[in-house]
Amino acid sequence: AWAAADARASVVVENLPSLLPPEVVAPSAPEPLVAYPTRPGARLHATDRWRLVLGTGRRKLPPEGRRYARALDELYGRGKGEGSRSELGPGAGHEDPYPSVREWGEDLSELFGTQVREEVLGRAAGRGDANALLLLQPDEVTPSIELLEQVLSLKGGVSEAHLEQLRRICERVVKSLVEALAVRVRPALSGLSLPRPTRRPTSRLDLSRTVRANLATARDLGNGLELAPDRFVFRTRGRRSMDWRIMLVVDTSGSMDANVVHSAMMAAILSALPAVDVRFLAFSTKVVDLSERADDPLGLLMEVRVGGGTHIGKALRYARGQITVPTRTLMCVVSDFEEGGPLPVLLSEVRALSESGVKLLGLAALDDRARPNYNVAVAERLVAAGMPVAALSPVELARWVAEQIR
Repeated sequence: AWAAADARASVVVENLPSLLPPEVVAPSAPEPLVAYPTRPGARLHATDRWRLVLGTGRRKLPPEGRRYARALDELYGRGKGEGSRSELGPGAGHEDPYPSVREWGEDLSELFGTQVREEVLGRAAGRGDANALLLLQPDEVTPSIELLEQVLSLKGGVSEAHLEQLRRICERVVKSLVEALAVRVRPALSGLSLPRPTRRPTSRLDLSRTVRANLATARDLGNGLELAPDRFVFRTRGRRSMDWRIMLVVDTSGSMDANVVHSAMMAAILSALPAVDVRFLAFSTKVVDLSERADDPLGLLMEVRVGGGTHIGKALRYARGQITVPTRTLMCVVSDFEEGGPLPVLLSEVRALSESGVKLLGLAALDDRARPNYNVAVAERLVAAGMPVAALSPVELARWVAEQIR
C-alpha cells in the first residue's frame, strides 16, 4: 500500500511546477538523466535526493550521487532505510566500507559542509563509534544524551593525547544540555528563589504592599495624601540558608544510562536555588557521596563509577544518617528497584524514613521519555512501606519539588 501511494505521489510531484533552480530541473524528455556535473558539492535532482533519503535505487544515481550515498550509508546502513524494501527497488549497493573514519569525515565535510559533518559524526559516536568521537569539534557538535553517554564510557580507556579532546566535548555537551533542560525546568520552580512577603520585621520593607495594606488610613491634606500605616509588610531575604535539603540517591549499577545523566543535570539546576541544599549519593553495592560536586554536572559525571550490583537498603541507611531535619528533607531514589540486598532491610529503611517525616519519592525512570523499566513487585512493597514510585520527566520532578517546598 505504501509503495502504491508513493508511486501515485511521484506522478503528482512530477506534474507540479518546479521550484528548483533551472540548472537542477530534470529535463522533460523521458530518456535517463545522465548530464550531471561530477564536481564535489554538485546539486542533485529532487528525485535523487529522495533515493538518498530512502536508501534505495543506487544504480539510478549519477556518479556524484553515488558518492553522497556512500557517505550516508557508512552511518545509516545499506538498503536499511524506510523505503529500501525489495518492492521499491534495489538497495544502496555493496561497495567496500571507508578505510578510515578520517577519510569518511573529509568526504562528509566536502559533500555536506561542516555543520552536517559534525551532526553525522555525532550520531555515529552516539551509536558507539569511538573513532568518530575523536574527530568531533567541540564547538560544532550537536549535544545529545546518547553522545554524552558514549563520551563518558571512554573516560578511562583513551590515551592522554585524546583525553583533553573528549573532556572538551563532554564539557560542551553537558553545558548545552543543562541550559536546554533549565529552560524547561525553571518555570516549574519559579518563585522559590524570590523574596516572599512577611509580617515579620526584616531590614527590607515591601513599600508597595505596605501602601496597599494601609489605604484605609489615607488622609487628603489638600496638597497631597498622607498615610498613617499601622500594618507593615516586609520581604524575606533572597538567599535563605539550608531551608530544604534535597537528596538524590542514584543507582549506578549496570550500564550508564540517561537516568544518571538527567539526575546529574537536575542536581545542578536544583543547586542554583538559594533555598535548597542538594546532596547526590551514587550507589551500587557501595555508596559514594558526591554532594560536593552537585553543582558541577561534568565533574559529577566524571566521578561516577558504573557497575556492580544493587543494594538500595545500604544507600538509604547512609542517606538517613545525613538527615538533620526530616520534615524539611526530600529524598528521590532513582533506581530500577532490582534489589540485590535483603528486601526486609530495604523496607525497614523506607518505613523509618517515612515515619520520621521525610518526603520520599521513588523514580523508576528520570528522562524525557519517562519509560519505566523496573521490578514491579519490589516497587509495590515500597509503596506500601511509604515510598511512592513513579516514572517522571525532569520537568515533572521539578513540579513535584516545587509543590513540596512551597
